[in-house]
Amino acid sequence: MKKLSTIFSLIIIFLVPVFSHAQQNALRGQIAQIAKQSKGIVGVSILNFEGRDTLTYNGQARLVMHSVFKFPIALTVLHWVDSGKFTLDQPLHMAKRDMLKNTWSPLRDKYPKGGDIPLSEILSYMVSQSDNSACDFLLAQLGGTKTVQDYMLHLGVKGIAIRATETDMASAWELQFTNWCKPAEMTKLLDQFYQGKILAKNTTDFLYKAMTETTTGPKRLKGLLPESTVIAHKTGTSPTNAEGLTPATNDVGVITLPNGKHLIISVFVCNAKEDEATRESIIAKIGKAAFDFYSH
Repeated sequence: MKKLSTIFSLIIIFLVPVFSHAQQNALRGQIAQIAKQSKGIVGVSILNFEGRDTLTYNGQARLVMHSVFKFPIALTVLHWVDSGKFTLDQPLHMAKRDMLKNTWSPLRDKYPKGGDIPLSEILSYMVSQSDNSACDFLLAQLGGTKTVQDYMLHLGVKGIAIRATETDMASAWELQFTNWCKPAEMTKLLDQFYQGKILAKNTTDFLYKAMTETTTGPKRLKGLLPESTVIAHKTGTSPTNAEGLTPATNDVGVITLPNGKHLIISVFVCNAKEDEATRESIIAKIGKAAFDFYSH
């Protein structure tokens, strides 16, 4: 009897990974079916934070980031806070010229003539509301995009390229393609951040809170999830050209599951020819599929 019990236990040990792998393949197949709706390229990277198992779909593709790049920028600024170069309550002078015209900027709407604004407020506007004036101003304080790029490399994240500011991207269509990332690398960066391996606890908490207060993209990762779901995320959206091509409709973040565990997910819908509602619904459906799969 003891021998039979041992054999049975061994069979279970070997079958569980096989069963889990089959389940993951089913989820990947579901994602592939959803992705077909985009008429473009969909890249997905998922990490079960506590279990550490991963799933990718086009996870190594180089896909346009747009405002998702504000997450690496925020990490770099807060690294400077941790290093003593800045403080969160430090007022920084934004001149009227720093309040960019003809772009998305709730910060400019609040301070049309500029002013002395706490770094914490500028950061919050950049992350939570994806403010473009705040973004380019903070990049200037850092010395440009190269500082952010170098910091990503310092962290061991090689699949993220940051070359252009918001102003640069607005000036020429092709420049948006110089800011790209691999979905798997963005998930890696989010994982390091959420583990507390990048920033001090207070700056980690500050950025996490700002990401939970994101107001952009409510119909993306959050779109089909229960209203009470906590998600810390950052979106990215490109313009659509005359031919109906949209290079980027993105959402990346950390989802708290009903079982108390966490899911790190990056979804990029790139070079798509469907309308905004369809693009956003693709992200929402993928988010819901992953949420349901990992909530069990």
